Amino acid sequence: MKLKNIIIIAIASLFTHIATSQEGLPIYTDYLTDNYYLIHPSMAGIANCSKVRLTARQQWFGQEDAPKLLTLSLNGRLGDTPSAIGGIMFADENGYHSQKGAYFTYAHHLLFSRSELDLNMLSFGLSAGFIQYQLDETTFLFDGPDPAIDGIVQNETNFNIDFGFSYHYLNFYAHGTIKNVLKNNALNTDIGTIKTDNLRRYLFSIGNVFSKFGSTWSYEPSLMFQYRDATQEASIDINAKVYKKMDFGKVWGGLSYRNSFDGAEYIEGSTINSQKLQQLSPILGINYNNFMFAYNYTYQTNSVVFTNGGFHQLTLGYNFNCKRERFKCECPAVN
Repeated sequence: MKLKNIIIIAIASLFTHIATSQEGLPIYTDYLTDNYYLIHPSMAGIANCSKVRLTARQQWFGQEDAPKLLTLSLNGRLGDTPSAIGGIMFADENGYHSQKGAYFTYAHHLLFSRSELDLNMLSFGLSAGFIQYQLDETTFLFDGPDPAIDGIVQNETNFNIDFGFSYHYLNFYAHGTIKNVLKNNALNTDIGTIKTDNLRRYLFSIGNVFSKFGSTWSYEPSLMFQYRDATQEASIDINAKVYKKMDFGKVWGGLSYRNSFDGAEYIEGSTINSQKLQQLSPILGINYNNFMFAYNYTYQTNSVVFTNGGFHQLTLGYNFNCKRERFKCECPAVN
């Protein structure tokens, strides 16, 4: 294999690892499809309805053993109390690696406003669960005995917790979460565990919804920053969404741009170049009565990749046990 091909494959693998590394629930743009609870446990039960969300994502569509993800989440309030619970199950596959996990969440919401008309609320959430990691070495190809390859299916199950907070004030919101707080046991400990036993990740989100009084249109810019503790990798999502109220519910769309602050070098001819992960994800959604449907497609703009497109994601949702809208605000995640 030519050196150029080796480098291209290595670069493609690097960016795939950044987006879908085996460290709990991967973080894509599905949180923008009315599903902030997937990444922020403090968002459990924040809305006036209980919510079920099912997400399916396929990467590099048409390629064998390409990364794919399934998630199922449920969250809602405990009656009229400020407490809420939720649960998440997911299955993630990426070539020889796969992981399955389940989390249970408890959240508590503190209302600071004098009445429910003006939204001023601080929320805390704690998720605890198990993740099973799997590495299938049975089909690995090698020319002879290799001490790093056992030729078996390796498994490791770990317990971990996520903790976070959310603050809502009228149309403004902010979230902060620490994911994978505890250290894990790692697969392949003989090759160094510094990158696999510490899976701690920090997430920060901020946004605001803008709308004129009486208008059926609203606009929501937001940011989401994430930082991985062990490798010191960081990236940011710059998001914009627009909503249109209809008689049957709401139609909405948006665009998300993800940029990594860390990159990789590659050789092109006699020149050493570098590139960083850059992705564009258009999103379309509709809320019809208590049902929700959303689709987003991710396009990777980098020059050296396995493929630029083929990233499809569908989200189906259902709202139940709904109560009246309590707050006079343009706050889709709450009302």
